[in-house]
Amino acid sequence: MVGLSPAATLNRVRRLKASGVIKVISARLDATAVGFPLQMYVGATLGRHDPRSTRVFEDQVRTLPQIIAADNVTGEMDYLLTVVARNVAELQQVLATLAARGGQRLVTYLRLEEIKPPSRLPLLPGTPVSG
Repeated sequence: MVGLSPAATLNRVRRLKASGVIKVISARLDATAVGFPLQMYVGATLGRHDPRSTRVFEDQVRTLPQIIAADNVTGEMDYLLTVVARNVAELQQVLATLAARGGQRLVTYLRLEEIKPPSRLPLLPGTPVSG
C-alpha cells in the first residue's frame, strides 16, 4: 500500500516507533474468552482534589490489573476507567480499593456489547506521517 519493500517498511515502522508516532503494536484479546466476562466503565469522582489525593488515587489505578484503561476527564466525573473482572466479588474488591484511595463517587456502567471496536485515526490518504 505504501509502495515500499518489506525491509524499507520495517525500517519506517522502527523510525515511527522511535519518534513516538507509533506508541504500541499489540493484539486485542477477547476479554470474555480469556476469563473476564464482566467488562464495565467506572466513572470516578474524587473526594479531594489536592495533588497528594490525586497522586494516591492515580497510583492505585495504575496498580490494579483489572483496570485496563484510565483517562482523566472533564465534566461530571474526574476519571473514566475501563475495568474487567472474573466475577462480581472481584469487581466489588476493585471498587472498595478505589473508594479507600479517594474515590468518593464511583458509578459503574456494565458493558453489554461492543458496537464499534477501536479503530484507526481518520487520517486522509496521502497525509504525511513524519518519522
